[in-house]
Formats: sequence, structure tokens, C-alpha cells
Amino acid sequence: MIRNGRGAAGGAEQPGPGGRRAVRVWCDGCYDMVHYGHSNQLRQARAMGDYLIVGVHTDDDITLTVDGRDTYEEVKQAGRYRECKRTQGVSTTDLVGRMLLVTKAHHSSQEMSSEYREYADSFGKCPGGRNPWTGVSQFLQTSQKIIQFASGKEPQPGETVIYVAGAFDLFHIGHVDFLEKVHRLAERPYIIAGLHFDQEVNHYKGKNYPIMNLHERTLSVLACRYVSEVVIGAPYAVTAELLSHFKVDLVCHGKTEIIPDRDGSDPYQEPKRRGIFCQIDSGSNLTTDLIVQRIITNRLEYEARNQKKEAKELAFLEAARRQAAQPLGERDGDF
Repeated sequence: MIRNGRGAAGGAEQPGPGGRRAVRVWCDGCYDMVHYGHSNQLRQARAMGDYLIVGVHTDDDITLTVDGRDTYEEVKQAGRYRECKRTQGVSTTDLVGRMLLVTKAHHSSQEMSSEYREYADSFGKCPGGRNPWTGVSQFLQTSQKIIQFASGKEPQPGETVIYVAGAFDLFHIGHVDFLEKVHRLAERPYIIAGLHFDQEVNHYKGKNYPIMNLHERTLSVLACRYVSEVVIGAPYAVTAELLSHFKVDLVCHGKTEIIPDRDGSDPYQEPKRRGIFCQIDSGSNLTTDLIVQRIITNRLEYEARNQKKEAKELAFLEAARRQAAQPLGERDGDF
């Protein structure tokens, strides 16, 4: 078991409020390409108790036995099962589809093209039917979604305001390692992450980047505990106006290449002039480009896995429908 470092010293578990026994919550999943939907699930699970334990599966299968039985059946019967509300509009399947299709449809809030919709809806699908759990639904941003993730705290006297900027696309462990090291630069850090517009990212990254659109990237970054605030649609160049507006004390950038602005200028020339710029090596070799390359290389394997998963889920749904159709006295709880 790996602890996240937020528990008590020595790993001792703290009692719940009022000295009562702490409520331990178990939550599990595959968590392949962790996105804000996963973060929202874990946020909800953590709110259900005092101590959250997360189990990571060895594959992407839903937790069903080989004969289609619900592996949560025992805890459900014991009255110890709770469900988190699903975050609509995001799925690993959708994100993978965007990488493979080389499309930019996800950059717009408008309805996606019929070509993308047709392919996305059938991507990695089992030929035997359609399943409501595996598929693509369009993300719709709301203020409530942002509120759920945002800390709502402004910089306090004595805190060091640190500004970082980038795409933060497919928010991954490389980003987290970078932000953690930035967080360690000050005793009381307040990190502001500037997220560039989709068109800006596409200009300097090309292809179908960013994979996640601006609204999706916003929630992913807000879910990181090292980030206090996000600038949605930050300018590419870190200007004097931006530094003054947010009262920035330090500007940080990773070891990735700094691409010149459209006019050929250095986007970090102002913080460099002020002597408040530094580059941070995250120590991680994972990048968004590497994740995309992995997906492209393993495309056929992924599609086969997704078809197997959906076939299993469809079998479970059919068994559940048969169970529900039986007269009450004939139900024995077996699928």
C-alpha cells in the first residue's frame, strides 16, 4: 500500500470527529489516464468518511465476475455500498478516440461533426450491442463544476504567489511532479496555473493538440492539491500587466522547450528581466506526447480490450433485466 503523505506522522490513523472511530472508505477502479472524472469520484468518496483507501485494478474491466455477477453484491447486501455521482461528458474512451482520430472537434463547444460522432460512438465497441457505460458524451461546462473543484481561497499575507503556465493537457504525473516541486519552493506557496486557449496550444503544439479542451483542462488542474487558482485562457506571454494583477512573486517553467511567441519574442522575457523566473526539472520523463504515442502504438490492443469489456457489461445488463422481470417470489439474487 502506498500512502499519499497526507496522513498522520508514522502512518497512524487519526480518530474521527469527537473521538469516534474513523470511517474508512474504499473506492476502486482502473484509473487509466486519470482525468477530472476520476478526481470527482475520489472527491465524493473522500467526503463520505474520514479515511479514503483507493484500489487500482490490473486492467480496465468493470468489477464483474466471469459469470456476470456484481462483485459488490456482498457489501450491497450488508448495506455498506454507496455510489458516487458520475461526471458526465468525460471518459477514457473518448480521450483515446481523440488521440487516434487526429480531430479538433473537441476544441469547440459546438456539436461535434457527424464523422467524429459516428466513429467515437463505435470506437472499441462490442458488435453485439450498445452499452450506456462505455461511450462518448459531450462535455458541458457549468459554474457548479468549477466550484466543486476550486478552493475559493485568495492569497493571504505572507504567502508567495507563484505563477506557472502551459497547456497541462492530459494532466498526468509529470505535471503533478512539476507542481509539487514548485510548491516546495516556498514555505507558504500560492500557485496560480495559467492555461492557454485551445487555439494557442494548437499553434505551438500542432496536430490535434490539445487533446482536452480548455474547460476540461481547467477542472483537471483545479483537482491538483498544489494549485490554488487557475487563469482560464491565460495569455501566452507572461506580461507586466499579468504579473502586477496577480502580484506574482515568482514565475516557473519546466525543462520543456520554450517556444517563441508569434512575433518571435520570448514569452518569459518580462519575468526574466525582473529576476523572478526559474526553470524546474520535474524529474519525470512522462509527457503528453509520450502518452499519445503509447495509445497510437497500442491501438489494436486497446480496441480489443474495450470490446471485451463492453461484452462483459452487456451480459451483466441482460442478466439484470432478466432478474428484474422475474416475479418477486422467484428471485434468488443470482444472475
